[in-house]
This record gives sequence, structure tokens and C-alpha cells, in this order.
Amino acid sequence: MRFARVLRLVLILGFVVLWAGQEAVARQVLATSHKHRPGGAAVGGAVSPGPAPTLLRPADNGLIKSRPGYAGNTLTGSQAATMLENRITSRSAVVVDARTGRLVFALNPDTPRQPASTIKVITALIALDSLRDAELVPTSQRAAEMPRSKVYLQQGRSYRAGDLVNALLLSSANDASVALAEKIAGSERAFARLMTSKVRAMGANNTTLVNSNGLTAQGQQSTARDLALIFHNAMQHPEFARRIGTVSAPTAFGQTLRTNNRALWQINGSQGGKTGFTRAAQQTYVGKFRRGNDELIVALMGSNTMWDDVGQLVEYGFQQVRNGALMAAAPVDPAFTRRPGASGSVALTVLSDAAKSSL
Repeated sequence: MRFARVLRLVLILGFVVLWAGQEAVARQVLATSHKHRPGGAAVGGAVSPGPAPTLLRPADNGLIKSRPGYAGNTLTGSQAATMLENRITSRSAVVVDARTGRLVFALNPDTPRQPASTIKVITALIALDSLRDAELVPTSQRAAEMPRSKVYLQQGRSYRAGDLVNALLLSSANDASVALAEKIAGSERAFARLMTSKVRAMGANNTTLVNSNGLTAQGQQSTARDLALIFHNAMQHPEFARRIGTVSAPTAFGQTLRTNNRALWQINGSQGGKTGFTRAAQQTYVGKFRRGNDELIVALMGSNTMWDDVGQLVEYGFQQVRNGALMAAAPVDPAFTRRPGASGSVALTVLSDAAKSSL
């Protein structure tokens, strides 16, 4: 019995000694590896007065992930841009400082792609300059048979031009686009030539349009840079800017039109934008954003996560434009700095039958 008690006591003492030794080792590791308190440095497990805490080396900063859309002050512009490229799914994208024309971000900005419904921006601009708001626009069989998206115009019925402009800007109505095109130029093909001439006058030289609504068509193309430039010019048209920034609008034919542009209520500073989608184009978008005195034009093409991409591009853009040194080195696209009157934004009028036949 006495031997058993002694053995039990020895075992207990052994466990106590082992635990104490492990605790001492743990304290040593913690003291040498954890962050130091301000004004102190770890030396041999004790904290002694010393200089400011040791900072990460500059090369280590790139290992730290930042929250989406935020590059952080420790990252260079190229590092931040690379991180953004890896987070978005867009195949092409640009962010432009609308006030200075400086290119804040560019990913394949001049690669031609199908633009989808973003080209309805041009259709709307021409219609606003060509037709009075209350002017009646007839609906042809071809217009009525356009695929979705549409507002289901009835063949043979006429609609107010102002309602149709809202229908293509807010609801992305393909039938409204064709009806307006045929009213203005006699045929959609002739109207597409007017569209191409107008965007080329703006400086969008990589854009060729063959229809009024952006449905996939051979030979039709634009680029992220061109879409940004087109929208930049469009937003200088007061009536266009007012309509594209509208969430909903009533019509004389009984429908209430609602915008497809979620950015108006999801992203701070949204002034308006146009979405697009076809299987060939995937998701496309172009829009304008303002925060304080800063303004951005954002365009993207070929996205699978459009709204996430738009949000990240916008946050990145505003973060960058507030960095004066970074922006001073950014290239300026002179096409964005032209005055409105010099960009080919001359008003168009409804063509006569003779003029239409010559197109």
C-alpha cells in the first residue's frame, strides 16, 4: 500500500513538471512571434522599451488580400490593377476619369466584341435629336416580331416617340428600337449606318453597327473603350441623362417601364447606365458614377458576373482617382476631353423619303 502511494505521488509530480515545462516553452514562442505592443520590442520573451514596431517589408505587402474594390495604400497601382483583373470575370473593361479623360483601369480595352444592348444608347441619342416626344411612330411587322427583350408593340399601331425611347433605355425593348429606326431612316439597315457615322464622329473608331438593338449580327462590334466614350458623350445630352437615370416611367399605352440597371439603387453614385446580354456577347454594361467632385465612366464586356464586376470596378476607380500622384501618371485619352460640339454630336432630323431612298 505504501509503495503504491509513493508511486502515485511520483507520477503526479512528473506530470506537474512536464506541464510547467511546456507552458514555459509556449510563453517563449508567443513572446517572440506575436505583435509587440506599441513602443516595445520582444527580446528573449520579455518586453523591453524600444523603437516602433517592426513593419512588414514592402515585398510582403502584395501577399495581403484587400477587400473587393479596395487596393489599400501599401499596394502600387500595378499590383492593385492585377488583383482587380483576377477578381472580375469581364474579358474587357475600362474605367475612365470623366473629368480628365485619364484611363484609370484597362483590360483589353480595344478588343472588338459583340456589344449587345449597350448600343441602344446610340439609338436613343439619335431618336431624341430626330423626333419630338409626342410624335407618333408606327409599328411594322418586323418591329413587332422582334425577340425579347420587348414591350410587345402591336403591328399597325402607333406609339409616342418619347415612350419608345424610354422603352429601349429602361426596358431594353428590341421592338421599340426597330420602330424608331424605321421611322427615322426608313429601314433599320439605313439607321445602322447613321449610328456608325455618329459614333465614328465621337472618336469610337472601332465600332461598327449593323442593327439598332444590339442583337448578335455578323460584322457588328464595339470595344470597352468605345462604349465608355459613347456613353461619356451621351451623358452630355441633358434629356438623355435625365431618362437614363430614371428608375421607372409611365407610358401612354398603359405600361409602366422599369429600368434593368440595378446600379441605380445598389451602387453609390450611379447616374445611369445601360445593360446588355446575348449568348455571343455575354453580359455587357456601360454607366456613369459620381461621388463628390469625382466622376467615372465604367464599361465592361464579356462578363459572367456583371453586377459584381461593376461594383468592384467602381470602388477601385474612386480609390484610384483620389490618389493624385497615381493619376498624374495615368494616360489621357483625348477623345474624352473634346467639347460636346466638337464630337460629332450634331442634331439629326427625320429624313425625307428621297433621302431615305438614297441610303
